[in-house]
Amino acid sequence: MEENKKFDVNSLIGFVLIGLILFWMLYMNQDEESATKQTTTEQVEEAKPEASTTNTTTNAATQTSVEPAELQNDSIARIIAQQQLGAFAYAEMAASNKDGVTEISNDVLRLKISNRGGQIIEAEVLNYETYNGKPIYLIKDGNANFSIDLHTKDGKKLATKDLYFEPKLTQEGEDQVLQMKLKATEQNYLAFEYRLKPNDYMMDFNIRSRGLNQILNTAEEPLLTWQIKAYRFAKSISYENQYSEIIFKYDDTSDYTNQREQTEEEEKNIDWVAFRQHFFSSILLADSPFSRGKFISENLVQDEQVDTVFTKNYKAELPLQLEAGEFTKGMNMYYGPTDIKILEIYERDLDMAVPLGWGIFGWINKYLFIPFFGFLSGVLPSYGLAIIIMTIVVRIVLSPVTYKSYLSQAKMKVLRPEIDELNKKYKDNAMKKQQETMKLYSKTGVSPLSGCIPALLQIPVFYALFRFFPSAFDLRQKGFLWADDLSSYDVIFEWDTYIPLISWVYGNHVSLFPILASVAIFFYMRMTTGQNMQQMQQPGMPNMKVIMYISPLVMLVFFNNYASGLSLYYFVSNLITIGIMLVIKKVIIDEDKILAKIEMNKKKPKKKGKFARKMQQIMEQAEEQKRKNQK
Repeated sequence: MEENKKFDVNSLIGFVLIGLILFWMLYMNQDEESATKQTTTEQVEEAKPEASTTNTTTNAATQTSVEPAELQNDSIARIIAQQQLGAFAYAEMAASNKDGVTEISNDVLRLKISNRGGQIIEAEVLNYETYNGKPIYLIKDGNANFSIDLHTKDGKKLATKDLYFEPKLTQEGEDQVLQMKLKATEQNYLAFEYRLKPNDYMMDFNIRSRGLNQILNTAEEPLLTWQIKAYRFAKSISYENQYSEIIFKYDDTSDYTNQREQTEEEEKNIDWVAFRQHFFSSILLADSPFSRGKFISENLVQDEQVDTVFTKNYKAELPLQLEAGEFTKGMNMYYGPTDIKILEIYERDLDMAVPLGWGIFGWINKYLFIPFFGFLSGVLPSYGLAIIIMTIVVRIVLSPVTYKSYLSQAKMKVLRPEIDELNKKYKDNAMKKQQETMKLYSKTGVSPLSGCIPALLQIPVFYALFRFFPSAFDLRQKGFLWADDLSSYDVIFEWDTYIPLISWVYGNHVSLFPILASVAIFFYMRMTTGQNMQQMQQPGMPNMKVIMYISPLVMLVFFNNYASGLSLYYFVSNLITIGIMLVIKKVIIDEDKILAKIEMNKKKPKKKGKFARKMQQIMEQAEEQKRKNQK
């Protein structure tokens, strides 16, 4: 107890020293404030123009209204900015209008660029509307970010999206030019330059730096990050989402992100990257390729029954190369329709962003169907009529192939009794049955493959058209009969109540065009499979009767949320095919003549080809081996 009551001399000395330090700091702070106030007053006096007394009084009043506390807060803000931003603290403190926005526009595009980040915060594609009549905004309400990561020599990592740019808008001829500068000093800066031309969805976008070699760490590449959450524009969420993805061109080819929940792709030598939202796209192009690129797509549609705002979350990461501590990058930005007629104008292979199909399918669409449909839609009063006429022409052109296929089926039908006889005779010897069947085909000149080959020849055309209609921008919001939009599903009845399984698989509406197409497909399959139904019912072969009933049902469900233009095409196509086959059956093909010709072929000596001889030899060897094994 006595020990605790003793007087501590060391503590007294400590308190006295702390008090002296505090008094000294207060005294120095008052001197700094006085000096700052005096300097500021002198600067204001020197900067006063020789104008009226009223202006002078106003300036003096404004100056004397500044309190010492405000000057102190300003000093503190400068210190904090210097600590956080380092060399770019100048831009933070010099920004006169941090929340300022500059608008540039033409007849087709309206853009808003923010002082914060120098980036586009609003991109509206004019003259178009969403399915519910709202404007088309590719960028709005913070759904996008465009930023460059900068590494400074003092160890700081800064993102341009968080820094303040100084705008300067000028008019050069008919072009609007907006220069955004991020300043380290008046002479050292990073600049974004936007140049918008009249009536153009594409604008020039250039990045350049000056004097940043003294500031930036050259060991670290600046990384450009571009991110957009894609808004929903169409009535069918699932359909729009299926055709929304990232496409990028590299080394004279293109690739895309798939439809998984989240996918990531990386490539080198990137020429451009497109964030496609089905019928609208945001595209970033480079004058010289980016050395590499990383692309991430995240699916945001978890429940198609929910009124979803966004479909996908897109992100691209592209490095910018430093040269002697500086960087310059010439680029372009495109915000507009995913319309091949517009994209081809720029001669940058942007038509790759349109999902026309790969290889021969894309070639057929690009050089045949798109020009032909463009011609028809230009001379006919309705896009629906253009689809019908194009379908009729396609079916007429393919009618010789249809004839070959049907003729093969007719020959197989005539030959059916003899094949049945062989099946009964050699029912316990599959190898022998196959040998005798091949001999019969060889003697009669009938080939079971002759019906398959014509069908295979039609596949490129059918698949090309399957890719064409969902990609045809011209069909968007064009009506026909009861369908108000040929690029989306038609509705004759709908309901709001969620019905388990039915709503998930089929949807909450009934579309008439898929029903008509399914009925037409049923009758078409009944005609084609009925010719040789019995032939196909062999072990290991699919049950064609089951397929005949299941296929139309699958189409009915599958196409209920698809574009009504595609269903209209399938309906008309199958109706025409049925008509052509009826003509072939009733008018062109005579089964008695076919039978007579087959009988004549039997009597003629038939020389086997090299392939047929080899096949027979293999089958005979297999038969011989089977007999040895049985012994």
